[in-house]
Amino acid sequence: MKTALCGVAAMGMLLAFSTAARADEPLFGYIYTTDLLPKGQKEVEQWATLREGRSEGPFHLLQTRSELSYGVADNFQVSGYVNTAWAHVNRDGPDGSTIPPEVFADYNSDPDRSFTKFRFESASVEALYRFSSPYTAPIGAAIYLEPSIGPRTKELEARLILQKNFLDDKLVFAFNATLGYEWRKLHGDPTADPDTIDFRTHWDKETDVNFGVAGSYRFAPNWSFGAELQNEREFAGLDPFKPSHRTNLAWYSGPTIHYGGRHFFATFTTLFQLPWAHDYAESDPTQDAVIHGISNADDFEKYRFRVKVGYYF
Repeated sequence: MKTALCGVAAMGMLLAFSTAARADEPLFGYIYTTDLLPKGQKEVEQWATLREGRSEGPFHLLQTRSELSYGVADNFQVSGYVNTAWAHVNRDGPDGSTIPPEVFADYNSDPDRSFTKFRFESASVEALYRFSSPYTAPIGAAIYLEPSIGPRTKELEARLILQKNFLDDKLVFAFNATLGYEWRKLHGDPTADPDTIDFRTHWDKETDVNFGVAGSYRFAPNWSFGAELQNEREFAGLDPFKPSHRTNLAWYSGPTIHYGGRHFFATFTTLFQLPWAHDYAESDPTQDAVIHGISNADDFEKYRFRVKVGYYF
């Protein structure tokens, strides 16, 4: 919780330089809305996401995204990102072994020693197109496409975004459905069966199917408060329509607070993993990644803290 308090304090210091509210900044940490930059406007944005805690510990993963966005048209926006990651973990697995987070899965780590690494993860390009605005239509609708490429990773993510406003736009609800394909180059495991793909260096393939819903209420000029709910599902390979390919399922929920100024905005979100997780991939109960309903698989953790700050020019 110290991390959360520090994040709130840092955000509060930045807010001292802000004034009037805008309608095109992100209200949520994880859920997208259909609000876009006006044509010709530019924005710089910095994300920091701290992912904390597993059944054992310690487990710390800090991921950052540095973004530049441009409004090509009033209904079309493009963005570029640079993504980095830092991790420190030690004996964080359910069996007491050291298991690095997924973003570092290509490293051959020692299961009996701590693991600490920093890396440039990838570069991303995002295109977001809005079909309808919630300010002029009953429901706002948009899609985005985001390819990413890094030294040992490739991703392609598509997202459907829906938004509905109430009470003169003070109350905002948003829904996201996300389909993500991931390719991660993994080193061969010399302890694996020589006849299996795990024995050789190979591109591991995974599909993520996520659903999210969020609501936010503007309770004071420039200030909004709300909550987010995320359902994350992982599948082995690139076909998420086969039940036999399911690997993991987890739920996250938590509060979000947002401040929007004339040139500056800040958003802080905390998510807690709910005890509804499931491990479909492991048939041996003694190796199950789920402990007391919480998933400890390599892409899940107990807590997530995200800060977004941005400046318009």
